Formats: sequence, structure tokens, C-alpha cells
Amino acid sequence: MRKTKLFMDTVVDIQVVVADKSRDKAEAAVDRAFELFRKVEQACSRFSQDSELMQATRQIGTAVQISPLLFEPLRFALEVAKWTNGKFDPTVGKAMEDHGFNQHYLTRATLHHAVADSATYQDIILDEEHRTLSINKPLVIDLGAVAKGFAIDLAANELKEFAGFIVNAGGDLYAGGLDENGDKWGVEIQHPLNKAQTIQRIEVSNEAVCTSGSYERRSPTHTGIHHLFDPERSVSPNEWISCSVVAPYALMADAFSTAAFLLGKERGVTLVEQVNLQGILIDSDLQVYRIGGI
Repeated sequence: MRKTKLFMDTVVDIQVVVADKSRDKAEAAVDRAFELFRKVEQACSRFSQDSELMQATRQIGTAVQISPLLFEPLRFALEVAKWTNGKFDPTVGKAMEDHGFNQHYLTRATLHHAVADSATYQDIILDEEHRTLSINKPLVIDLGAVAKGFAIDLAANELKEFAGFIVNAGGDLYAGGLDENGDKWGVEIQHPLNKAQTIQRIEVSNEAVCTSGSYERRSPTHTGIHHLFDPERSVSPNEWISCSVVAPYALMADAFSTAAFLLGKERGVTLVEQVNLQGILIDSDLQVYRIGGI
């Protein structure tokens, strides 16, 4: 069975391998999986003034208790920020707004926040014991590099009892078990310059594959800027054109594909190797780097 819905500015496609007698159970599980996408979007979106994220960050210098749906992806984003010395920085939200990435995909509402230009991930403080968030100065947190992967993982957890399933959110996916033929799921990595072509095909089972690329979302207001942005240098790096990472969880694959892209060739490859993941990284000359045994 297969269902699709729209969440997080992308089409979420869920497929489940089912026997006839388990179809009703699969329908219910898929509905729960979609509901988790809705809840994560409500918690983590910077585009809605009513989201848990935006409400919490309006309280400067105050410890605000937040739900696990916000706390967990934010905690992971801050860990990756530390590992990359701030190249991957969830406080990039204001810079994204300034470069035209400030319109909600459904409402078309436009964001304008007057915040500190000097804010970094170090201005975000999480208290793990009490599950609270504090920020030191006005800032805009963007969880676009972790929230979708987190939602994919939660959805996959709802489907784990089935022999095979795939949760695909705009090309970022988790493939569980085996496909309808009893084989690993075949995943095609899109050619970054020609959507009709595949540059690599891999087979996965109980793994996630996420891709960060410069070819999908370009700034509507600034030439040469795409949605992968280095706030320190105020540029979009272009050593890579596409970075795909294979990991046990989509949260990891999502974050590390973005981090590898932002770090550039040498440091990006080193990062994927250091965290023992697999990667298919494509540079601006279309040279393919296969990491981790692919």
C-alpha cells in the first residue's frame, strides 16, 4: 500500500509491504506516521509564529521547557555544530530570511525578524535534566537540516512491525526491511544536473539515505546563493554539488549530508569517515567520491 501527503515543504511518500489481512493495521500505522510529520512540523518550523520553536525563542534569557519533538532535533543540531566548529549552525535562520528563504510554502506568509546578526549556536543553551531551552540574544533557529530526518525516523518507528516499508520525504528516506520481492530496497541517487538520470544506485535495508544539494533550492533574491548557507562567510559553498549520506537513522543522514556539504571537499570527506557512515559526494566537476565501502 502507498500514501502521500504534503509536509515540511515536500511530498511525503510512505509505502508498506502488506498481506491482505494486515492492510487495516498498515493503514492505521501510516496515518500515525503522517501525524508525527505534522507534529514535528508544528514543533520545529521557523515559518509559523505559533510553532513551539518560535514561541520558545521569543523569551530571551528565560529557561523554557520544550517538548521532545523540539528538544531532540535541536540537541543533535547543536552537537553537529560543535563537531564542525560552527560551519553547521542552527542559528542560520536570519541569514536564510535575508537571502529570500522567508516564505511559508503553504500560506505564502513572509517572515521578517529583527534579531542580532552576531548570534551563533553558542547562544543556545539546552538543559538536558530539565529539558529546557534558553537563548542569550534574539535569533532565528533553522532546523531544516535535522527536523525532516527526525520526522522520518519517528514515522519509521511506527512501521517497524511490517516486513518492509519506505518513508520518503522529498528524496530523503528510511527504508525498512525488504521490498515486495524480498530484496533490499533500491535507491537511486539523482544526477545533480539532470533529473532524468541516475548517477548511482545503491541497495539498503534498515538504513536512511539523505541528500543535500545546491541544485534544488536557489535564492529568489541573491544570485549564487542556495539554501546551504555558510553564515560565517555569508556565502553558499560550491565545492560540492551534491552530498548523499547513508546512516542508521535519517536524523544522522540529514545532518551529516548538510555538514559535509558546508565543510567542503577535504573536511567533508573526513567528517563522513570519522563518524563511520557511507557517502556519495559529487563535486562541481561531477567527480564522484564514494566513501565507506559504497
